Parts: sequence; structure tokens; C-alpha cells
Amino acid sequence: MNPAELSSCLINWISVERNSRGTVAIDGKTICGSGNDKHRVYHVVSAFVTENQLTLGEICIEEKTNEITAVPELLDLIDVKGDIVTADAMSCQKKIVEKIIDKKADYTIGLKQNQPALYKDTEDYFKAFSADIPSKTTIEKGHGRIEKREYQLLTDLSWLEQKDEWKGLNALGCARSTIAENGEIREFTRYFITSLTNLETFADSVRKHWAIESQLHWCLDVVFREAASRARKDNSPLNLNVLHKTALNLISQAQYKHISKKRLMFRAALEPTLFLDILFDPSSVFPSKVNTVAVGN
Repeated sequence: MNPAELSSCLINWISVERNSRGTVAIDGKTICGSGNDKHRVYHVVSAFVTENQLTLGEICIEEKTNEITAVPELLDLIDVKGDIVTADAMSCQKKIVEKIIDKKADYTIGLKQNQPALYKDTEDYFKAFSADIPSKTTIEKGHGRIEKREYQLLTDLSWLEQKDEWKGLNALGCARSTIAENGEIREFTRYFITSLTNLETFADSVRKHWAIESQLHWCLDVVFREAASRARKDNSPLNLNVLHKTALNLISQAQYKHISKKRLMFRAALEPTLFLDILFDPSSVFPSKVNTVAVGN
């Protein structure tokens, strides 16, 4: 079965209720163990709505470096109008930001040395004039560590020679993280290009991007043990990846709190009524229904 056709059918089948404006995180994941003597391991690029924890679509490539050409193709398959599209520095390409703007969306994309001139100008400016740039600071404590995050957004780009080369570019962003854990302090600084002009919205988009790692990729490897899978024949690794994401889409639509996805799937496997509710009417699933399911003998 063709994975693209399977994905399209399943996504169209599932009724997805989305927020009017969301954050669509785009990132790739390698399906470890999917390679054989006919092809290398598969790399799947997914578009993930962080607010709803739903996968909008995916596209498969056989080389991680091909992610640059895969992202515009993926954007052609999905509706991101009014959304904020986020991606890592590999997607910091002029054709990609042009595609996002043409799709009537905003973007926040990581900036690294793969764009050397733009990165150097951005780094130098933030280092020289950081005190004059508006900032937002958050502090989180938990699990034996303290993390301080400082976000800055520079909207005056009159000094930037490359500004007009990047469609929709309205600001440059900076995110600094200071982590204190086990008596050690670690510091990280990341830069971004963005079409956003509001500091709060920019900071929110940076934070939400990592949901594709924690809520999608992590679940695929831990809940479905995708990294340990040895499915290699024909399209089986890709079709399983599509089915796993479909299961996560359905479970994410269930109205539950403080109940893990793994537990909910276990309960559904034991109780046909709950399974059918998740499959055809996931919004009807709520904690009390899950808690009263009988395990049986």
C-alpha cells in the first residue's frame, strides 16, 4: 500500500477540530531499523499541530539532507492558513519561507551557520545591542533543576542588508536558556527569523515547537516502540508510522486528563465499547468512562 495514499485517506477520515490560529511544528524523524539491502533507513518529515497534538501530514525521504526539498512539498499537502509554522535551522531557506507566506501563514524558524552571513549579522547585533532590545523572561522549577529563559524580538531591521531577500521577514529573535542542575550551570543561545512582530507570540511559538519532539516523536518511540521495530519489507515501516500517528490523533481528541496515552490504549484493547468510542467518537471519551472500564478476566 502506498503510504502517502494511506495517510491522506486516514487524515481525511478523522474529523479534526482545530483552533482558529495554531502552531504547526515541522520536523523530521528517522525510523531506526527500517533500512534493508534495497534502501536506506527512512526519514519522515511531519507537520504537527501543537495545540491539538494532531499530525496534519507527513512526507517520506531517504536522506535527512532532502528535508530541505521535502518541506515545501509537505506544505503543499496541508492547510496552514492563519497558523504559525515553526521549524529548525535546516528549514531556514528562502524558498521555504516564501512557500509559508504564500500559504498565508506566519513563521518562526531557527537560524544557524547554514546561513552564515545572516547568522553572523544577527549574532553580532544581539551581542552589541542586547540591552536595547525588548525582552521577556520566564523561570521554571522542577525535577531538581531551574531553567531561566529570556526571549528577545528585534523588529527594526533597517540595518539588515539581506532583509528583502527573505519574504515576510519582520523580525529577528533570540532565545537564551540558563539551566541550573546538580550544581552545574549550562547556557544556550538560539537565534530565529520570524514574520511575527509580537514578543509574546514569538516566545510562545519557540516554546511550542518542541512539542513535536515530546508529544509526537517521543510517543512514537516510547508508546509504540518505533525505534525498536524491525519492520523493513516494502512500505511496512512507513505504513506503520502512518497508523501509529493516526492512533495518536484519535487518542489526542479524547477528552481526558491525567491519563496516559499508553494506559488509554491498553484499556481500549480490553474493552470493545471504549475502543469503538475512540475510533468513531473520540470526543465522547472522558476520564470517568475510562476509569470505570472493567479489566475482565
